[in-house]
Amino acid sequence: MNQRLSIVLPVYNQADHIGPIVEEYVHAFENVQNPCEFLLVVNGCRDASLGVCNALAERFSPVRVVHSERGGWGLAVRLGLEAATGDILCYTNSARTSARDLVLLTLYAVANPGAAIKAHRRSRESFTRRAGSFLYNFECRVLFDLPTWDINATPKVFYRDLYEKMAFTQDGDLIDVEFYAEAKRLDAPILEVPIYSKARHGGASTTNFRSAYRMYAGAWRLARARRAREAG
Repeated sequence: MNQRLSIVLPVYNQADHIGPIVEEYVHAFENVQNPCEFLLVVNGCRDASLGVCNALAERFSPVRVVHSERGGWGLAVRLGLEAATGDILCYTNSARTSARDLVLLTLYAVANPGAAIKAHRRSRESFTRRAGSFLYNFECRVLFDLPTWDINATPKVFYRDLYEKMAFTQDGDLIDVEFYAEAKRLDAPILEVPIYSKARHGGASTTNFRSAYRMYAGAWRLARARRAREAG
Protein backbone atom coordinates (compact mmCIF):
# COMPACT_ATOMS: atom_id res chain seq x y z
CA MET A 1 0.00 0.00 0.00
CA ASN A 2 1.30 3.46 -0.91
CA GLN A 3 2.23 5.62 2.05
CA ARG A 4 -0.10 8.50 2.85
CA LEU A 5 1.07 12.09 2.51
CA SER A 6 0.03 14.89 4.86
CA ILE A 7 0.74 18.43 3.68
CA VAL A 8 0.43 21.20 6.25
CA LEU A 9 -0.36 24.66 4.86
CA PRO A 10 -0.39 27.48 7.43
CA VAL A 11 -2.87 30.17 6.35
CA TYR A 12 -2.52 33.74 7.56
CA ASN A 13 -4.73 36.46 6.02
CA GLN A 14 -4.76 34.74 2.63
CA ALA A 15 -8.47 34.90 1.78
CA ASP A 16 -7.75 36.62 -1.53
CA HIS A 17 -5.52 33.89 -2.99
CA ILE A 18 -5.56 30.64 -0.96
CA GLY A 19 -8.43 29.15 -2.99
CA PRO A 20 -6.65 28.89 -6.37
CA ILE A 21 -3.44 27.69 -4.68
CA VAL A 22 -5.16 24.81 -2.88
CA GLU A 23 -7.13 23.87 -5.98
CA GLU A 24 -3.88 23.71 -7.96
CA TYR A 25 -2.27 21.54 -5.29
CA VAL A 26 -5.22 19.14 -5.13
CA HIS A 27 -5.25 18.64 -8.89
CA ALA A 28 -1.46 18.23 -9.04
CA PHE A 29 -1.54 15.40 -6.49
CA GLU A 30 -4.26 13.55 -8.38
CA ASN A 31 -1.41 12.25 -10.54
CA VAL A 32 0.61 11.05 -7.52
CA GLN A 33 0.08 7.43 -6.49
CA ASN A 34 0.30 8.17 -2.78
CA PRO A 35 -2.98 9.24 -1.14
CA CYS A 36 -2.78 12.76 0.18
CA GLU A 37 -4.43 15.11 2.68
CA PHE A 38 -4.04 18.88 2.92
CA LEU A 39 -4.34 20.52 6.32
CA LEU A 40 -5.14 24.22 6.11
CA VAL A 41 -4.11 25.70 9.45
CA VAL A 42 -5.92 29.02 9.72
CA ASN A 43 -4.11 30.96 12.44
CA GLY A 44 -4.73 34.39 13.88
CA CYS A 45 -6.45 35.64 10.72
CA ARG A 46 -8.24 38.97 10.55
CA ASP A 47 -9.82 38.40 7.15
CA ALA A 48 -12.17 35.80 5.64
CA SER A 49 -9.54 33.04 5.41
CA LEU A 50 -11.44 30.66 7.69
CA GLY A 51 -14.60 30.83 5.59
CA VAL A 52 -12.65 30.36 2.37
CA CYS A 53 -10.79 27.36 3.80
CA ASN A 54 -13.99 25.77 5.12
CA ALA A 55 -15.49 26.12 1.64
CA LEU A 56 -12.41 24.42 0.16
CA ALA A 57 -12.81 21.54 2.62
CA GLU A 58 -16.43 21.10 1.51
CA ARG A 59 -15.39 21.16 -2.14
CA PHE A 60 -12.33 18.89 -1.98
CA SER A 61 -12.36 15.72 0.12
CA PRO A 62 -8.57 15.67 0.74
CA VAL A 63 -8.75 19.10 2.42
CA ARG A 64 -9.12 19.54 6.18
CA VAL A 65 -9.17 22.71 8.25
CA VAL A 66 -7.47 23.34 11.59
CA HIS A 67 -8.37 26.63 13.25
CA SER A 68 -6.31 28.51 15.81
CA GLU A 69 -7.25 31.87 17.29
CA ARG A 70 -3.56 32.44 17.96
CA GLY A 71 -1.17 33.28 15.15
CA GLY A 72 2.38 32.18 14.53
CA TRP A 73 4.15 30.29 11.75
CA GLY A 74 5.66 27.75 14.11
CA LEU A 75 2.43 27.27 16.03
CA ALA A 76 0.51 26.66 12.80
CA VAL A 77 3.11 24.13 11.65
CA ARG A 78 3.00 22.29 14.96
CA LEU A 79 -0.81 22.19 15.06
CA GLY A 80 -0.92 20.87 11.52
CA LEU A 81 1.65 18.17 12.19
CA GLU A 82 -0.18 17.11 15.34
CA ALA A 83 -3.42 16.74 13.35
CA ALA A 84 -1.81 14.96 10.40
CA THR A 85 -2.58 11.30 9.77
CA GLY A 86 -0.01 10.58 7.06
CA ASP A 87 3.10 8.41 7.00
CA ILE A 88 5.04 11.19 5.27
CA LEU A 89 4.65 14.73 6.58
CA CYS A 90 5.27 18.05 4.90
CA TYR A 91 4.87 21.72 5.69
CA THR A 92 5.30 24.65 3.36
CA ASN A 93 4.63 28.32 2.77
CA SER A 94 1.77 28.14 0.27
CA ALA A 95 2.24 31.75 -0.87
CA ARG A 96 5.68 30.88 -2.25
CA THR A 97 5.40 27.21 -3.24
CA SER A 98 4.37 26.06 -6.70
CA ALA A 99 2.45 22.83 -7.16
CA ARG A 100 5.32 21.48 -9.24
CA ASP A 101 7.87 22.07 -6.47
CA LEU A 102 5.56 20.62 -3.82
CA VAL A 103 5.09 17.41 -5.79
CA LEU A 104 8.83 17.22 -6.52
CA LEU A 105 9.86 17.52 -2.86
CA THR A 106 7.30 14.97 -1.64
CA LEU A 107 8.42 12.45 -4.26
CA TYR A 108 12.02 12.94 -3.11
CA ALA A 109 10.84 12.02 0.39
CA VAL A 110 8.99 8.92 -0.84
CA ALA A 111 12.22 7.76 -2.49
CA ASN A 112 14.44 8.55 0.53
CA PRO A 113 13.04 6.99 3.73
CA GLY A 114 14.69 8.29 6.88
CA ALA A 115 15.92 11.50 5.27
CA ALA A 116 14.67 15.03 5.83
CA ILE A 117 14.01 16.74 2.51
CA LYS A 118 14.00 20.52 2.17
CA ALA A 119 14.03 23.10 -0.57
CA HIS A 120 16.97 25.35 -1.28
CA ARG A 121 15.78 28.51 -3.00
CA ARG A 122 17.78 30.02 -5.81
CA SER A 123 16.45 33.43 -4.87
CA ARG A 124 15.60 36.32 -7.15
CA GLU A 125 14.74 38.69 -4.30
CA SER A 126 16.10 42.17 -3.68
CA PHE A 127 19.66 42.75 -2.50
CA THR A 128 18.43 43.90 0.94
CA ARG A 129 16.42 40.71 1.51
CA ARG A 130 19.27 38.53 0.25
CA ALA A 131 21.71 40.30 2.59
CA GLY A 132 19.39 39.87 5.58
CA SER A 133 18.89 36.21 4.73
CA PHE A 134 22.65 35.71 4.38
CA LEU A 135 23.29 37.18 7.84
CA TYR A 136 20.62 35.02 9.47
CA ASN A 137 21.82 31.85 7.77
CA PHE A 138 25.44 32.65 8.66
CA GLU A 139 24.41 33.08 12.30
CA CYS A 140 22.57 29.74 12.29
CA ARG A 141 25.50 27.95 10.65
CA VAL A 142 27.78 29.19 13.42
CA LEU A 143 25.40 28.71 16.36
CA PHE A 144 24.01 25.30 15.38
CA ASP A 145 26.81 23.94 13.15
CA LEU A 146 24.45 23.55 10.20
CA PRO A 147 25.59 23.12 6.58
CA THR A 148 22.81 25.07 4.85
CA TRP A 149 22.51 28.62 3.51
CA ASP A 150 18.69 28.55 3.41
CA ILE A 151 17.31 27.59 6.81
CA ASN A 152 13.76 28.85 6.25
CA ALA A 153 13.16 27.39 2.79
CA THR A 154 10.12 25.18 2.34
CA PRO A 155 8.74 22.67 1.53
CA LYS A 156 10.20 20.49 4.27
CA VAL A 157 9.23 16.79 4.03
CA PHE A 158 10.01 13.91 6.39
CA TYR A 159 8.71 10.54 7.56
CA ARG A 160 6.52 10.28 10.64
CA ASP A 161 9.02 8.17 12.57
CA LEU A 162 11.55 11.03 12.32
CA TYR A 163 8.95 13.61 13.35
CA GLU A 164 7.96 11.58 16.42
CA LYS A 165 11.55 11.73 17.67
CA MET A 166 11.76 15.50 17.27
CA ALA A 167 11.02 17.94 20.07
CA PHE A 168 9.57 21.20 18.75
CA THR A 169 9.21 24.15 21.12
CA GLN A 170 8.95 27.19 18.85
CA ASP A 171 5.70 28.94 17.89
CA GLY A 172 7.27 31.53 15.59
CA ASP A 173 9.72 31.68 12.70
CA LEU A 174 12.45 29.83 14.62
CA ILE A 175 10.73 26.49 14.09
CA ASP A 176 12.65 26.14 10.82
CA VAL A 177 16.07 26.31 12.42
CA GLU A 178 14.77 24.09 15.23
CA PHE A 179 13.66 21.54 12.63
CA TYR A 180 17.13 21.52 11.08
CA ALA A 181 18.85 21.30 14.47
CA GLU A 182 16.62 18.41 15.54
CA ALA A 183 17.30 16.50 12.32
CA LYS A 184 21.03 16.97 12.93
CA ARG A 185 20.68 15.83 16.56
CA LEU A 186 19.01 12.65 15.34
CA ASP A 187 21.66 12.07 12.65
CA ALA A 188 19.01 12.15 9.95
CA PRO A 189 20.34 12.78 6.42
CA ILE A 190 19.22 16.18 5.15
CA LEU A 191 18.77 16.43 1.40
CA GLU A 192 18.39 19.88 -0.13
CA VAL A 193 16.60 20.20 -3.47
CA PRO A 194 17.22 23.42 -5.42
CA ILE A 195 14.14 25.34 -6.52
CA TYR A 196 13.94 28.67 -8.28
CA SER A 197 11.73 30.99 -6.28
CA LYS A 198 9.41 33.29 -8.19
CA ALA A 199 6.95 36.01 -7.24
CA ARG A 200 4.56 35.30 -4.39
CA HIS A 201 1.12 33.92 -5.24
CA GLY A 202 -0.38 36.68 -3.13
CA GLY A 203 -0.15 38.60 0.08
CA ALA A 204 2.98 40.31 1.33
CA SER A 205 5.96 39.14 3.33
CA THR A 206 5.70 39.86 7.06
CA THR A 207 9.47 40.10 7.40
CA ASN A 208 10.81 43.56 8.25
CA PHE A 209 13.76 44.96 10.20
CA ARG A 210 12.00 44.44 13.53
CA SER A 211 11.02 40.84 12.80
CA ALA A 212 14.50 40.16 11.39
CA TYR A 213 16.07 41.42 14.62
CA ARG A 214 13.74 39.13 16.62
CA MET A 215 14.92 36.18 14.52
CA TYR A 216 18.61 37.04 15.00
CA ALA A 217 18.16 37.42 18.77
CA GLY A 218 15.85 34.43 18.97
CA ALA A 219 18.33 32.14 17.20
CA TRP A 220 20.99 33.09 19.77
CA ARG A 221 18.61 32.38 22.67
CA LEU A 222 17.50 29.07 21.14
CA ALA A 223 21.10 27.93 20.68
CA ARG A 224 21.90 28.86 24.28
CA ALA A 225 18.82 26.98 25.57
CA ARG A 226 19.69 23.86 23.56
CA ARG A 227 23.24 23.88 24.89
CA ALA A 228 21.94 24.22 28.43
CA ARG A 229 19.61 21.22 27.96
CA GLU A 230 22.40 19.14 26.48
CA ALA A 231 24.75 20.08 29.32
CA GLY A 232 22.12 19.28 31.94
